[in-house]
Amino acid sequence: MTAPASRARVKIGSRDVGDGAPVFVVFEAGPTHDGVDSAKALVTHAARAGAHAIKFQIVDPDRLVADRKQPFSYQILVDRETGRTQTIEEPLYDILMRRVLTKDQWREVKAHSDREGLAFFATVTFEDEIDLLVELGCDSIKIASGDVNHFPLIRLAARTGMCLQLDTGSSNLGEIEAAIDVIRSEGNERIIVHQCPSGYPAHLDSINLRIIETLRQMFPYPVAFSDHTPGATMDIAAVAMGANLLEKTITLDRTTRSVEHIMSIEPTEMAQFVQTIVDLERALGIPRRILHEAERNRRLGARRSVFLDAPVKSGQRLHDVKVLFRRPGSGLGPDQYEAWLDARFRHDLPTGQVVTATDLE
Repeated sequence: MTAPASRARVKIGSRDVGDGAPVFVVFEAGPTHDGVDSAKALVTHAARAGAHAIKFQIVDPDRLVADRKQPFSYQILVDRETGRTQTIEEPLYDILMRRVLTKDQWREVKAHSDREGLAFFATVTFEDEIDLLVELGCDSIKIASGDVNHFPLIRLAARTGMCLQLDTGSSNLGEIEAAIDVIRSEGNERIIVHQCPSGYPAHLDSINLRIIETLRQMFPYPVAFSDHTPGATMDIAAVAMGANLLEKTITLDRTTRSVEHIMSIEPTEMAQFVQTIVDLERALGIPRRILHEAERNRRLGARRSVFLDAPVKSGQRLHDVKVLFRRPGSGLGPDQYEAWLDARFRHDLPTGQVVTATDLE
């Protein structure tokens, strides 16, 4: 398996996503709002925290879920102090119904996102939802992990020309390749591939951050990490592994008795999350070793120079003179000493004098 010859960038809103661009931070509010007011409140918090985009999930449980009693289990946070959790099971239909907004309400949320300066996109499950995102003027469409093999939906989404973000949880590499082939067959190269661990929250054994490297080797597109864990640890690791986009779920209250709140970040944590990623990128630097002026000046204090351990007369050769190697490194360095052994001093110098190249000929 060889790395792609070049890596593409895509745009979401006014920002580039890909190598060489800042990590694109998306706050996911799809599973954690419970109506238009809370959705707009999450948009506001995301914008104030410095996120680049807000993501939602457009669902129609009446069409999507055939068995309205199909169970779904997840964890909730019961006690902040002790970290005690509880496993809840309820019908998937009921969970999804909490996320339903009307088209007019989605228009309201999108307009609010525009006013707040956030890119807006959503996961879609049916064809008419794609039409709605086109109408709203979105820049990206998300395909859920469960729909990685829903080629009719993927094909229609690709035809919009929008950036397609492909979740890949529980998918094998062949299925990911097949989905990407469908997108490309429609002439759409605006693709972002997500590593999306399963579980709410995800178990450590299922996160598999190293797949980010594999996805980067296999595909010339930006790679993203959709995080289903508490805190920022896995996000930091994902960026270090090469992730170009992070998707982090947010909530107004982590103790809410519903799915995904337990591993979400709250308003008081959002700005710190964004700043952590900014700081990390700055610390990661670039693959080349480039010393800044401050570093060059600072290292002189730790490095050594040739100092005279006895007085010298003009004309004496360096190898006949007693020397010490002492700090700072502002004079002739130990690495230059042997090359200058046959050089002669231009003038008399006292004991303790640092030797520089201008003292020798």
